[in-house]
Amino acid sequence: MDAFVKLQDIAIHMGLEPAEEVPHRPGLTAAPPAAVSPQIAPCGEPLTPHRLSTKKEALGIQEAVRPGGQPIRLLKTLLTSACERNCYYCPFRAGRNYRRHTFQPEEMAQTFMDMHRAGVVNGLFLSSGIIKGGVTTQDKLLDTAVILRQKHGFRGFLHLKIMPGAEREQVRQAMTLADRLSVNLEAPNDQRLQTLAPKKEFMRELLQPLRWVDEIRRTEPGQLGWHGRWPSTVTQFVVGGAAESDLELLTTTEFLHKQLQLRRVYFSAFSPVVDTPMENHPAENPLRQHRLYQTAFLFRDYGFDLEELAFNQKGNLPLEVDPKLAWARTNLQENPVEVNRAAPEELLRVPGIGPKSAQTIVTARRRGKLRDEKDLQQLGIATKRMKPFVLLDGQRPSYQLPLWEE
Repeated sequence: MDAFVKLQDIAIHMGLEPAEEVPHRPGLTAAPPAAVSPQIAPCGEPLTPHRLSTKKEALGIQEAVRPGGQPIRLLKTLLTSACERNCYYCPFRAGRNYRRHTFQPEEMAQTFMDMHRAGVVNGLFLSSGIIKGGVTTQDKLLDTAVILRQKHGFRGFLHLKIMPGAEREQVRQAMTLADRLSVNLEAPNDQRLQTLAPKKEFMRELLQPLRWVDEIRRTEPGQLGWHGRWPSTVTQFVVGGAAESDLELLTTTEFLHKQLQLRRVYFSAFSPVVDTPMENHPAENPLRQHRLYQTAFLFRDYGFDLEELAFNQKGNLPLEVDPKLAWARTNLQENPVEVNRAAPEELLRVPGIGPKSAQTIVTARRRGKLRDEKDLQQLGIATKRMKPFVLLDGQRPSYQLPLWEE
């Protein structure tokens, strides 16, 4: 079968798979789950059955941003859409009536390089269904990467999946070939994982490879990695498929960011897939996914800890308010931050101030005091969200209370 026909069939289920720094969709409102109809891709990523608008999208090509900020045209695909695992939510689960396709490593590498040389793509995100076990499947992924790097001399961006049950040496080899690695945990712990994927083992098959990556990064010189540095790592959770709480998800997320140095955690709101054991399970509200993303960024970029967040009795975040804003209302409303004296880590706690804005403020105040809102606006800093929580030269900026929650 023609390779591009295979890519097109696979791309139907890869169109919205989280990859690289393509952002989650900010600004989601509390629409009912029925208003959104994403499905779930091979390892839990969301996908929406829709008419692909361009030929590039039809082949699984996505405009993304690689770590570091450079734009990239990324081919996202699988070595095989066949799988021997029986994950209850997955359209590629064993036994489901679905047309499968398989690439051999040489075929995949050649197909990608043909597209790369034609200027269509400059990066590859490569995953796979599992056939003959995770170790065998990982070998095929590694073979593809070796062919790309050594035979074809490809030096561009490569994101490789680590298969459940991969061995330590396979993980280490992947670290010498790829710019980014990912292991999809899918659930926050073993108990919840059994509800989604009963043949997977949370600690041994999924979390252990992430521990190996962290250990290798800490104990071996980075120049052994591709381009002289070790790859970044990411993971993904299915949200709402296993009755897990936000507290469970975020406990694991905080550990991953702070202990294993993961670059990003993706959250995918569950939506049922026909002809799977979970086809009658209710879809999750996408706003919950949005709040989880916001909180994960608080761990990664803003220095927040789990204990600082407000959960309800069921261990979930409030959907009606941004978690950073909720913290500020409790902690900064009566104790505003003086912009001219606050340390960078204090500025980061203020709604509307991110890492770049905090650095801009620190640099600007070396030249003189910031006395009013216009001083900040002239620096390119939006002030609307921060005004209730700051002082400028000892004075509060004027602001109006919002008519509704943000």
